[in-house]
Amino acid sequence: MQASEKPVVRRWTRHPASAARARSELRKALASWCLNAVEDAALVVLSELVTNAVRHARVSPGREIETRYVREANGVRIEVHDAADERPTARVPGDSGGWGLGLVDELSERWGVDDRAGVGKSVWAVVTARTGGEA
Repeated sequence: MQASEKPVVRRWTRHPASAARARSELRKALASWCLNAVEDAALVVLSELVTNAVRHARVSPGREIETRYVREANGVRIEVHDAADERPTARVPGDSGGWGLGLVDELSERWGVDDRAGVGKSVWAVVTARTGGEA
């Protein structure tokens, strides 16, 4: 793995502005990896995952949200870690929301939820050029 392909790991406070900051970091990583073809889809997926963590990860102060961006052969794996054990569940979309995980499912090749060592979970999605954008 080349230095430019090391995972990008950042921590964010549970604040609505964190989604925009996380998108900025992902945009930089994708550009450095020459993955502009997946940028639009990857940014939407990341926005949904970080927004879910900000809204729903009710954890004690000082617990941060962590993002990890890992280059894949034809795309990027996006991970959002938080200290809440509650797993995301798809809802019926409507006027009050519920569209997020449907978008993640539509824009990613695959996605899921993993337990973390200790507390919390990692919600991840893989966005590739085949599914995540036009080459």
